[in-house]
Amino acid sequence: MTTNDVLQNLTQYNVWANTRVLKSFDRIEGELPDYAVLMFSHVLNAQAIWIARITGTKSPVTVLQVHSLEELHRLAEDTSKKLVEIYANADAAELNREIEYTNTQGKAYSTKVQDILTHAINHATYHRGQVARELRLAGHEPINSDYVTYVRIQYGQDLEL
Repeated sequence: MTTNDVLQNLTQYNVWANTRVLKSFDRIEGELPDYAVLMFSHVLNAQAIWIARITGTKSPVTVLQVHSLEELHRLAEDTSKKLVEIYANADAAELNREIEYTNTQGKAYSTKVQDILTHAINHATYHRGQVARELRLAGHEPINSDYVTYVRIQYGQDLEL
């Protein structure tokens, strides 16, 4: 498996994992824990911000903007799949293209597209873990969004949620 194959798998895994978190949110009766909603909103906001940086467009969201469950579904649809599309349409030159941007604290940086994509996926994984913890603390059973679970389902060794 090449590095490109790994990044392609990870972008597709990110869609799957975000979808699973949303399915688990949909199954919870009553109010979702505020911090879980904040962290998952942050996951999708960050993806939207990185996409805007890559595409040279204005971000439709801010980094800690909180969304309703309906808005989370829409934002996940827009951002998760857009990361897959960006990767799928990128050649080596695009993946190595340096993006110059200012972060949310106002500091200027330059980062390659491939590193941004890798970061966006890794960042989402980190915060999905926080979401799972918050759900558990609130008495809900969090969904497994581990990469190995994704792989097992892809190979028919486990069942999808």
